[in-house]
Amino acid sequence: MSYTYEYPRPALTVDCVVFGFDGEERALKVLLIQRKGEPYKNCWALPGGFVGMEEDLETAAIRELKEETGLSNIFLEQLYSFGQPNRDPRGRVVSVAYFALVKHGKHKKLHATTDALDARWFPIKQTPELAFDHANILKVALERLRGKLRYQPIGFELLPEKFPLSELRHLYETILEKTLEKRNFRKKILKMKVLKALDEHQQGVAHRAARLYSFDKEKYEQLRQRGFNFEL
Repeated sequence: MSYTYEYPRPALTVDCVVFGFDGEERALKVLLIQRKGEPYKNCWALPGGFVGMEEDLETAAIRELKEETGLSNIFLEQLYSFGQPNRDPRGRVVSVAYFALVKHGKHKKLHATTDALDARWFPIKQTPELAFDHANILKVALERLRGKLRYQPIGFELLPEKFPLSELRHLYETILEKTLEKRNFRKKILKMKVLKALDEHQQGVAHRAARLYSFDKEKYEQLRQRGFNFEL
């Protein structure tokens, strides 16, 4: 039996906010694509598109991200739904946004295809004007990321496998946009017991070489699931 409806139905899209931390530039970056067609032709936007009739939301988000940027095998977390009536000039369109953290160094090579002319990483503070309501979606994603710092460990998804404590602190400072006291930060991070001190030090640095650390994956995942209250 088939059913029909007398009232109009909105279309459904997905959008992906993908963050990466560039340790060399000490910059939090977001992945954007340049649109090939109208509306907002040649404008920059978040990767995303319409959900297929046979797709679930996450499958559509993963597909769109791979098609428009070449990125795959990325864990996506649902962020929020955006449904202002006039957010899309094509008609009544509701978008479900997804959120991801990736190691920037492993995803520098991007490949734009389908309806994307280009795909690039942009520092958060240097993002161009964005299509649709994507500036608002990005704002909400940044708020989620900053909130995560206070109840979940952040770093394993963004930093290289081995890093000095100063790089982890720079990551927190960049996301929070404030300076953190070195000794206090070190004390609180080590108290979480998610880091393993390595018998290795930085190489090729002009200053005194700092000890390197790595994340204890098992303890990191336990803490991520359990949560905590981390005041910075």
